[in-house]
Amino acid sequence: MSDSKQLRAEIIEKVKEYYQVQFGQKEFISGTSPVNYAGRVFDEQEIVNAVDASLDFWLTESRFSADFSEKIADFLGIKHVMLTNSGSSANLLAFTALTSEKLGEKRLKAGDEVIAVAAGFPATVTPIIQYGLIPVYVDVDIPTYNINVAQLEKAISPKTRCIFLAHTLGNPYNLDAIMEVAQKHDLWVIEDNCDAFGSKYKGKYTGTFGHISTISFYPAHHITTGEGGAICTNDPKLAKLVRAFRDWGRDCYCVGGENNTCGKRFTQQFGNLPLGYDHKYVYSEVGYNLKMTDIQAAIGSAQMDKLPAFCAKRKENFKTWTKIFSKYPQYFTLPEATEGSDPAWFAFIVTVKKDAPFTRDELTRHLAKNKVETRNLFAGNMTKQPAFMNKAHRVADNLDTTDFIMNHTFFLGTYPGLQDGMFVYVEQVLDQFVGSYTK
Repeated sequence: MSDSKQLRAEIIEKVKEYYQVQFGQKEFISGTSPVNYAGRVFDEQEIVNAVDASLDFWLTESRFSADFSEKIADFLGIKHVMLTNSGSSANLLAFTALTSEKLGEKRLKAGDEVIAVAAGFPATVTPIIQYGLIPVYVDVDIPTYNINVAQLEKAISPKTRCIFLAHTLGNPYNLDAIMEVAQKHDLWVIEDNCDAFGSKYKGKYTGTFGHISTISFYPAHHITTGEGGAICTNDPKLAKLVRAFRDWGRDCYCVGGENNTCGKRFTQQFGNLPLGYDHKYVYSEVGYNLKMTDIQAAIGSAQMDKLPAFCAKRKENFKTWTKIFSKYPQYFTLPEATEGSDPAWFAFIVTVKKDAPFTRDELTRHLAKNKVETRNLFAGNMTKQPAFMNKAHRVADNLDTTDFIMNHTFFLGTYPGLQDGMFVYVEQVLDQFVGSYTK
């Protein structure tokens, strides 16, 4: 064995030893340890992979990026997976690809309308506004917290060109209804699958129904690379456009370290450039640099091996929360999976009923005081957020349920790092709180 290989093997063994010392499971202490809504769940393999990639010192996309992409594609059963630096960038790239002039009359243009929801995360709406299109907000339903399909046709106008929706907290929306409307009106469909990686609708993974879909690998999500995301599609033309916009707008599709994949690097004519201008420096789109590093992909590759177990644990944790909160049906509306779906729940979402003797904020403050993390349903009502309230938009009918959620709804985590003792503790805290209002 060469000196470098021997040193690498020794380093890897030390990394495994380091993991056990530094990151071995810590004991949960009621009232002292936090009960987080999300967090990293990993073992020695993620650190081993990260160190292994760093020892290559290639840094940009390389062997681990190829491995990570292939694992995602195999898991979803999809043809093209492009890695990027965040889930928000994935949304931006998915949307931007649909604005390309190469799509002809199908391209999205300023002034076109895109169906969205206001009860969500800004990254699904931001690209619409940034490219000068108009979000058309449709209300959502309780207890699925997804788009109200009864309002969907009311949202359609002659300017409607796209549907861009997230599967809320891992719960798939009614994809039959969405795809039927999309086909009827010839609309693009972007699935924001960032909270739902591993969820299924009628036996098929979310992220495989629309023309293009996105995933996030932020630490709160189903798997993590720290920062990171991916764009998925079965359409080779859209895949090529995503790569171009991700890689500075470059027309060349050679992967890092390769040259002349097309065999025509110095023989083509582009724009008003000289004949034979180096294809690696031809820019056919106004793009960005939003690539992932190979060290991130190395971590993601190890995480992908754990995704099925992570999803199973999230479902188990969701059932445990349901048992705890089901004791108080008079006070709480609990979440329900969309008919025909099998969610890998991102979170357990709870709505405090209007006639409850306490408010959402009183309960979440009590939980926070006792070191139990909660979150509201992201932006609440996007149209009332400072950055969005004065931006051009249209409301399909009303946002009454969205407003109710903004004031009455919160969620707890379902991530795989939750321990049995945490549920026991939170149940005690909840019982204490509710009991103080029912004496």
